[in-house]
Amino acid sequence: MLVVCKVIRGEYLLFKIKRGESSRTMDMTTGSLLPKIIRFTIPLMAMGMLQLLYNAADIVVVGHWGSDNSLAAVSSTSALINLIVNVFMGLSVGTSVVVSQHFGAGEMKDVSETVHTSIATALVCGVAVGIFGFFASRQMLVWMDSPEEVIDLSALYVKIYFIGMPANMLYNFGAAVLRAVGDTKRPLYYLTVSGIVNVILNLIFVIGLKMDVAGVALATIISQLISAILVTVCLMRSDGPIRLYLKKIKIYPKKLVEIIRIGLPAGIQGSIFSISNVIIQSSINGFGSAAMAGNGAASNIEGFIYTAMNSVYQAAITFTGQNFGAKQYKRIKTIAFECMGFVVIVGVGFGLLAKAFDTQLLGIYTDNSEEIAFGVVRMSVIMFTYFLDGTMDVLVGLLRGVGHSVLPTVTTIMFVCGFRIIWISTYFAQFKAAHPDDPAACLRVLYMSYPISWTMATLSHLVCFLVIYRGILKKEKTSQPAAI
Repeated sequence: MLVVCKVIRGEYLLFKIKRGESSRTMDMTTGSLLPKIIRFTIPLMAMGMLQLLYNAADIVVVGHWGSDNSLAAVSSTSALINLIVNVFMGLSVGTSVVVSQHFGAGEMKDVSETVHTSIATALVCGVAVGIFGFFASRQMLVWMDSPEEVIDLSALYVKIYFIGMPANMLYNFGAAVLRAVGDTKRPLYYLTVSGIVNVILNLIFVIGLKMDVAGVALATIISQLISAILVTVCLMRSDGPIRLYLKKIKIYPKKLVEIIRIGLPAGIQGSIFSISNVIIQSSINGFGSAAMAGNGAASNIEGFIYTAMNSVYQAAITFTGQNFGAKQYKRIKTIAFECMGFVVIVGVGFGLLAKAFDTQLLGIYTDNSEEIAFGVVRMSVIMFTYFLDGTMDVLVGLLRGVGHSVLPTVTTIMFVCGFRIIWISTYFAQFKAAHPDDPAACLRVLYMSYPISWTMATLSHLVCFLVIYRGILKKEKTSQPAAI
């Protein structure tokens, strides 16, 4: 099959290189699926965990060597940061789906145009989000009821963080391109380098130079810049249709529309998802800095499990996208079964392991017994049920892989975001009013909104996938020529 193209005077000349011949890419449309899913997923798990180490290193360093309120200030900003950036990060999901579908179909000119459009979009979005986040973050922290004793430190951290947003966007869009063709190893190598730099700079800036939260924020954006440079150079040196030519970086309108069609609903879902998390964070803020710090530490531990499950979600998107583009529709059913089983094993296994060592893990972030106790409250609810979040996301990945992005967005808004807001404003509010002297019990009720909403969303996404998949098979059957 002709699958590789190169550019000569702007014209695309195809030459014969069999798909899958390169060790950098993966043909997901033939052969056994499970070994390839595992081979694709493991580097993604490691890569996601390295990304989390950025924030974990920030929290650990300021928790032990920063000022009294530094841990609460840094750990309470993730919901706000996600709220602002998720719409644009969702576009990188669109990049992954569009590239994988065109790659699976052997449409290499379309792959190249999508790559250059994606990089241009990343740069534009990075600058726009960086400016907005820098100037709007403090007011949004005020709206979140951030306590007076931490708001200045939180605002400083967020402002510096958003200065590095162009590099953050560039890396994520570039990594999405590599994932779409099955290359998950090189982004892992780049994050390993930048992660090591981040940890070293944290120690220098906070312990050596006493820069506190400004130091960890500065270390983060420097490490993000390094990863962005590495992934850009990687694309510039790649063979085939994903090769990046700096002079050709521009937005191709048709490709941008394709990316937006998939990515914008994903981004909107992420941001509305973050709105519910911001409301939850605001509720937690009302219990004081110890509750904020404990919740932040527990959330960071959960993040490692989430990123392991999210790597299966990424596999579901990419494998489904390539097979949908290649019209290998029956393989999508196998992808669904294997990814769902894989994510349950990952979620249950890591969740139980984290709960078994909850106090020890929380002790890495803080030595304050009150903060650890609040962290244990959250982990006692989340860790036993976290696999439900994974099943929900895998089903969303399957739907987006076949080109349906609006439907999972709508159902997620209804059954996750909408439910959580209703839960907080009704049952939680009533329970809090009835038990004002029992913050642990109140927080436990607040956290119960997570597993209930995951269950509702998983069931709704499953129904949607079964209906759409049957429709795809029926359409394939009716489109085949009748036997003579």
